[in-house]
Amino acid sequence: MSIFKKLFVPAVLAAVASSAGLASAATEVQWWHAMGGANGERVNKIAADFNATQSDYKVVPTFKGNYTETMTAAIAAFRAKKQPHIVQVFEVGTATMMAAKGAVYPVEQMMKDAGEPFDKSQYLPAVISYYQTSGGELLSMPFNSSTPVLWYNADAFKKAGVASVPKTWPEMKTASEKLVAAGYKCGFSFGWQSWVMVENFSSWHNLPMGTEENGFTGTNTIFEFNNDIVKTHMTNLQDWSKDKLFVYGGRRGDSLSMFTNGECGMWMNSSAYYGSIKKQAKFEFGQSMLPYYPEVIKSPQNSIIGGATLWVLKGKEADEYKGVAQFMNYLSSPEVQAWWHQETGYVPITTPAYELSKKQGFYKSNPGTDTAIKQLSLNTPTPNSRGIRFGNFVQIRDVINEEMEAIWSGDKTGAEGMDEAAKRGDVLLRKFERANGS
Repeated sequence: MSIFKKLFVPAVLAAVASSAGLASAATEVQWWHAMGGANGERVNKIAADFNATQSDYKVVPTFKGNYTETMTAAIAAFRAKKQPHIVQVFEVGTATMMAAKGAVYPVEQMMKDAGEPFDKSQYLPAVISYYQTSGGELLSMPFNSSTPVLWYNADAFKKAGVASVPKTWPEMKTASEKLVAAGYKCGFSFGWQSWVMVENFSSWHNLPMGTEENGFTGTNTIFEFNNDIVKTHMTNLQDWSKDKLFVYGGRRGDSLSMFTNGECGMWMNSSAYYGSIKKQAKFEFGQSMLPYYPEVIKSPQNSIIGGATLWVLKGKEADEYKGVAQFMNYLSSPEVQAWWHQETGYVPITTPAYELSKKQGFYKSNPGTDTAIKQLSLNTPTPNSRGIRFGNFVQIRDVINEEMEAIWSGDKTGAEGMDEAAKRGDVLLRKFERANGS
């Protein structure tokens, strides 16, 4: 028995323990996460439900702020030797976590060491490939994976005479013109703009974000998103904003209310906003695949994931990792993943969870809720569409956001903004390379 177990039950609880059994002597597993609001409550439920299935371990979830704050807190805690067992890190933090030498316990190795069954073939390829080494080892456990989709107001479409959901960018322009003419304040908006309009736009059109297979094969990568196609797209958006066809509403999810309160007829952002939209929208809504430029690609390639995974940190006792491994298996079970997917709009991370959702009739009663899964698995990922793995990308996203905002405000052209974003981004890539060269 670990020292922790011996000290866990204070003497003052001894009398209670005698009547409550030894449940209170359960080994605690600390889980730091970035899920606020309703999703935070769902995280608490998952932990509580797992705790109720056995008495050896108690998972304790703790909200540590947004994704950036949570990752930063975990790295600082590790240096102070006060790290949690599990930390939720968003997808663009992958390269940073991989570079945290000695801090990460690869989840596949952890499951093996703990003697817990683990079948990688159960996981959706588009999800799992993002978090594997070049040798195929899974580094972190997929948990909340999403992809951007096109949300639309079906009632607004009827009012404005938009006969069908736009599939291409020219159709987006036409539909937006009709919406504005019908009295709507804007045709469309979007959130998480670097992720949606640069990262996923590139993947969707099978364009590289950077060299070295978007950073997967080395840290000596150079940005390439400042190509003519992306620049033209930025210029189009800038032009459309003059007539309110597109209205900018913030870097993350700030523009959600512009869609749910009926100002904008369309919105591009994460599939994981399903729960919020369902709760807030007072109109018929749907989701469809992202638009594409037919002159660039005959049909879309595939979108890439966002969201986060659960990383296991080193420095704990072996028996504690046994609890972590059991919790990871519980978290990945078809029942838990199907529930999480249906409640939130995050994609089910395993094929069995997807199949269970089908069997339960979720997609029939909620048409379009499998859009994200279809987008991610539309085609076999290419080096341009597997994902991105750039060092310092948390900071680089801020740079891209700043330059995009300069485009929307008219301070820079689409070409100037993208060139400057790539130039500034490359400086941060070189800084990461010097510290963590491959």
